[in-house]
Amino acid sequence: MKARLSKEDLKKQIYYGSDLYPVMQSIFMREAKIRRVQEHFWVASLNVKGKLLNVELINIGATNRIAVQPPEVFRIAIYKAAVSIILVHNHPSGVLKPSYEDRQQTDRFIKVGKLLSIKVEDHLIISETDCYSMQANGIMDELRKSGLYEVTLKETEEVKKWREEELAKTAKEEKAREIALRSLEHGLSVEVVANLTGLRKSSVEKMVKELGKK
Repeated sequence: MKARLSKEDLKKQIYYGSDLYPVMQSIFMREAKIRRVQEHFWVASLNVKGKLLNVELINIGATNRIAVQPPEVFRIAIYKAAVSIILVHNHPSGVLKPSYEDRQQTDRFIKVGKLLSIKVEDHLIISETDCYSMQANGIMDELRKSGLYEVTLKETEEVKKWREEELAKTAKEEKAREIALRSLEHGLSVEVVANLTGLRKSSVEKMVKELGKK
């Protein structure tokens, strides 16, 4: 689920994970209090200038654990042509020190990101009032040098194939969007455009609003 970002958020230069915290704190505090006792996992995608492209909520788990896989983490980054990402999750307990599982998971994502040419800049652990940056505490550099999760040749080929499939899917979606915009400009209805392109009706309706603002 894509998190709503303000124009100010999109203008911010993200040099460190801690620069992202005010944005993430705002996003997290929009959640109902009962939801804040569960772990959330987000991925923030950055462009080459360190500006935010988007923040995606990947999953919501239990009070002390959450399951996230590499395809979920990198899919949006590939779609957005991101150069780097920052991983973010919350600790409902308020204890921000990364667990053994947090470190292992981060190590794995660093290695997969290297294959995809998408750098995992940081892993930020947040609460309602504070944050912990793995990069600022030297953990990211330590994990980059670790011998764990070194990817085998077979896994390398699988990741490359998956990336190519995602890029092809992205190109197809962009083409469908282009056709949809042209069709709407020529006066075709939302229903007809949705059927023509295979896009969701809600996506086409959003395009209508975008065209109305121009």
